[in-house]
Amino acid sequence: MNRSSLVSALRTPVALGYLLIVAALGVWVAVDTLFLTHADTSFAGVWLFLATAPVSLLFAWAPDQLALIGIPVAAVVQAALLGTAYRGLTRTRRLGTSG
Repeated sequence: MNRSSLVSALRTPVALGYLLIVAALGVWVAVDTLFLTHADTSFAGVWLFLATAPVSLLFAWAPDQLALIGIPVAAVVQAALLGTAYRGLTRTRRLGTSG
C-alpha cells in the first residue's frame, strides 16, 4: 500500500468514524486517569486495547511505553484496513453487475 492509497483509505467515512471512536475513548481514558480518583484500580485503559484489538494486542507484551505506542499504530492500521474494505465494497456496488 503506497502513501496515496493509505491516505485515500483513511479518508473514507468508515475509517474516520473508527478513528473518531478511538480518539473519544482516548480522551475518556485520559480524563479518567488524570482527574478522577478511584478506590480501586480503573480498567478504563483496557477499552483502548479492546477497541484497537487484535493489532494492539501484539504490543501488550511490550514494556509500558512501547505498549502505549501500539494503540495509535493499531488504530491507523485498522482504520486503513476498514477504509480499504469500504472502498472495495462501494466500488463493487458502483460498478454493479449487469447481465
